Amino acid sequence: MKAITIKGSERESVGKKATKALRNAGKVPCVVYGGEKPLHFSADELAFRDLVYTPNAHTVAIELDGGTSVKAIMQDIQFHPVTDAIIHIDFYQLFDDKMVTMNIPVSLEGNSPGVRNGGRLLFRKRKLAIKALPSKLPDFFNVDISKLKIGQNISVASLMSEDFTILHPESQVVVQVKTARTAVVTDDEDEDGEEGAEGAEGASEEAAQE
Repeated sequence: MKAITIKGSERESVGKKATKALRNAGKVPCVVYGGEKPLHFSADELAFRDLVYTPNAHTVAIELDGGTSVKAIMQDIQFHPVTDAIIHIDFYQLFDDKMVTMNIPVSLEGNSPGVRNGGRLLFRKRKLAIKALPSKLPDFFNVDISKLKIGQNISVASLMSEDFTILHPESQVVVQVKTARTAVVTDDEDEDGEEGAEGAEGASEEAAQE
């Protein structure tokens, strides 16, 4: 997984006045948890642009002017309710031998024949939570829908790997094609899709209850 470098300064004072002064100067107060003790630092708001304003998942290399350097992932972020400016970010420190939980985006690839025949593509899970060692974290899940016909779905079961654990039931539907009024079911789709349609309908009800 690609790492984004954030350069900042360690914070000696973490009181309200010091935090307000940082924000007025265009800095974002941050804290890194997971180590021996919390690490407080600040960085320019622009430094977080490629980390925050993207659908992709990234790890972070935090480099502070005092020489401290840690690897982390973003855990929580707070925005100003009016201006949408970043006002605080929490990070969690990474260790090479320690499992970490992270949300990984799902990317769809190909054109579904079911959609071409008028079916509705339902993208149920745009991100999947996984648990893995930092070196095993994938950039994204690449899901090929080029063979997905009307009534069929792709579930978590087909995305399993020895490199990580997906923290969702294997039956969880990621993407499916449902019948629409204008849909045209070909002979091949009717033959292959009837059994799959029952599974997709059941998964749809399950997703609706979540």
